[in-house]
Amino acid sequence: MLGRTSAVALVGLTGHVVDVESHLAPSLPAFTLVGLPDASLAEARDRVRAAVTSSGLAWPNRRITVNLSPATLPKTGSSFDLAVAITTLAGAGLVDAASVAGWVHLGELGLDGRLRPVRGVLPAVAAAVAAGRPRVVVPRGNAAEAELVPGARVRAADSLAQVAAHHGADVEVPEVEAVPDVLAALADRDEPDLVDVLGQQEARFGLEVAAAGHHHLLMVGPPGAGKTMLAARLPGLLPDLDEDDAVEVTAVHSVAGTFDPGRGLVRRPPYEDPHHTATPASIVGGGSGMPRPGAASRAHRGVLFLDEAPEFTSAVLQTLRQPLEQGELVLHRSAGTARYPARFQLVLAANPCPCGHAVGKGLACTCRPEQRRRYFGKLSGPLLDRVDLQLEVPAARSLDAPGEATAVVARRVRAARAAQRARWAGTSWRCNGDVPGRELQARLGADRRLVADLDRAVDRGTLSLRGADRVLRVAWTVADLAGRDAPGRPDVAQALLLRTRGHGA
Repeated sequence: MLGRTSAVALVGLTGHVVDVESHLAPSLPAFTLVGLPDASLAEARDRVRAAVTSSGLAWPNRRITVNLSPATLPKTGSSFDLAVAITTLAGAGLVDAASVAGWVHLGELGLDGRLRPVRGVLPAVAAAVAAGRPRVVVPRGNAAEAELVPGARVRAADSLAQVAAHHGADVEVPEVEAVPDVLAALADRDEPDLVDVLGQQEARFGLEVAAAGHHHLLMVGPPGAGKTMLAARLPGLLPDLDEDDAVEVTAVHSVAGTFDPGRGLVRRPPYEDPHHTATPASIVGGGSGMPRPGAASRAHRGVLFLDEAPEFTSAVLQTLRQPLEQGELVLHRSAGTARYPARFQLVLAANPCPCGHAVGKGLACTCRPEQRRRYFGKLSGPLLDRVDLQLEVPAARSLDAPGEATAVVARRVRAARAAQRARWAGTSWRCNGDVPGRELQARLGADRRLVADLDRAVDRGTLSLRGADRVLRVAWTVADLAGRDAPGRPDVAQALLLRTRGHGA
């Protein structure tokens, strides 16, 4: 006696439809689960047996073998519980086998038969629809998320008994309280306004340039200068995500368990600000078995802010070099390889020294020279070479007046982004911060006078060739904010100033 249905296995953000087959043989009672399950999936045997009996259904007293095909694909997590249970009931003849075979089943089972929400429903349902299997049963706590997928025919259920009754089982369906989606951890976040920042006109302009051109940013200044306030206001300057980006970002947060389906797709750029004690795995992703996305991937199409950046371990800082260049993270583990997008804007904030008082003449600083070198030595040259803007943020003064509000600056950012989209239409680039230096050089033409200052900085050794390319990117963004079609020599000079003012220059 054989039952069949489908589930979805996630490897990173990629979903693979899995055929779940259950074979019941008249032999000594046993329950075997095969097909490369991980430990949490292997435990489904006990959860399924308890859930079936708690739902008022008879557990088949036979030898049960459940196969997850393809057997070479690693399967992780508890989202296979419902599929294993329903295909076992189909093999026992307790539900309509033909009806079960036409649906994809996702969900974790409680011992009382209730369905619990699981992670990654959005990419899982999208994979099922793409594979031509649009009919999906999910826990009620995941229904809003699953319904975001175009073309999906979603059936929400509170318990195994409800699903069995839908497939023709003769079972009483008790009223149960739906299990809330406790995995949705994002809280409402009111975006702070730039008007709260007093003074700091140069740093505000640097923040505007960073937002307009998708440039990475380093801010160096004493404690209380407003570095953290400025970084927290960068997402408010960024435009809303387009449809494709919103789906991709939402899928990342769904897999990470930080997505609230009640708000629909993630339309605003995310903001991640991990503590300086964070480990490399928490930043780039990891965990036992198949790796989960870390803060860098959760910040995809948004902002990753590292406050007190030199306090992070060197291992954490060096792991950021791959996503800064490639826009994705490839995580290799024994259970498989996962790819997560990680095209974020990196914002680093640092004090000028460990005590934070090495400003001006530095008379109040108590740090020894070797302490200062060791402190900034964490920010390696290869990492800083990838940071387009490097600014000094002086101490704030009580007499400083507030500047423009976020809404005013955001309008200029949107106009600059629109100019860049038009310029790079037909290419894979969206913003100046993504464009290779050779293309920017070609757009400038043959007049080397425009980049004479860059040539001199490279010859003196104060700027690398990669750094020169990044200055050129910033120059194009400065021109876009001013409404010019191409940068002039003053734009290049201003971009060079924005690049070489910080400690990392």
